[in-house]
Amino acid sequence: MISNKTYTVEEALLKLQNYCSYQERCHQDVQQKLIGMRMIPEAIDQIIGHLLEHNFLNEERFAKAYVSGKFRIKKWGRRRLILELKKKDISKYNINQAINEINEVEYIETFNALAKNRLNYIKETNKLKKKKKLADYLLYRGWESHLVYEKVNELIK
Repeated sequence: MISNKTYTVEEALLKLQNYCSYQERCHQDVQQKLIGMRMIPEAIDQIIGHLLEHNFLNEERFAKAYVSGKFRIKKWGRRRLILELKKKDISKYNINQAINEINEVEYIETFNALAKNRLNYIKETNKLKKKKKLADYLLYRGWESHLVYEKVNELIK
């Protein structure tokens, strides 16, 4: 659905302030939204500058919220979280800050619970295929390979 509506800088700014207030956004999200609103590059720069200046847009805050949410809700591992943040052009510094906020004990507990839970859903009888299915699932979710293979061998003997 492409609308033909044109926006003044003030209208676009108001719209983007609401957009950023509703949920943490990264620069890339905001830029895509403005491009979708058919704003010119000068207006985009002006609006992003204003949002940064007034703290509507904060990449460090976005990275921390993103990592926290995806880890707790989707149970993603560090590798997946880092990959997804890189796709959103988040700086290495902000990625590291956000990843370091994950509590190590909670991280391992979440991983163990996820692995055990997933194992209950795998109906495969062949041990090797069962191991592969569990490992693939955990690797896809972004958990470190050394953790995955250790856990798979521990759970499936």
